[in-house]
Amino acid sequence: MQPLPPTFADRDATLVAPELLNKVALVHGRLARITEVEAYTADDPASHSFRGPTGRNAAMFGAPGHWYVYLIYGIHHCLNLVTGSAGDGQAVLIRSVVIDGVAPARTSGPGRLTKVLGIDRALDGIFAELFDDGTAPPAEPLVTARIGITKAADWPRRWMVG
Repeated sequence: MQPLPPTFADRDATLVAPELLNKVALVHGRLARITEVEAYTADDPASHSFRGPTGRNAAMFGAPGHWYVYLIYGIHHCLNLVTGSAGDGQAVLIRSVVIDGVAPARTSGPGRLTKVLGIDRALDGIFAELFDDGTAPPAEPLVTARIGITKAADWPRRWMVG
């Protein structure tokens, strides 16, 4: 497995997101193959960065290639890869992963995957360990509107391995 170059995440979230499919994240000693993602940019009314930097979303405005982790509904953590240049306020939400030995239903959904991987806010702002194991992103990933949001939900910024 080859580490992704530092420049991988230093692009617009809408470009990084589909290329994250089939990449491998190393989190707490476990390998997770990314199978579903959503892109969020500062001009997106559904993005945490839409209204500018806050204490909660500060990592989104930090250096690309770091994790942005937040708590939703006071229950579930969500894992995002910060993209774009520092100050841009962009990230890609990791919606689903595959982990060897774990039923896919347990890691399908942002809250489920973070629970299985033991992810919480302690990972917020930490450098993301991402790898390419030679498995290419799908040539034609499934592209859909985002789910679980109310603003700009119809924007086609959700990509999945078919």
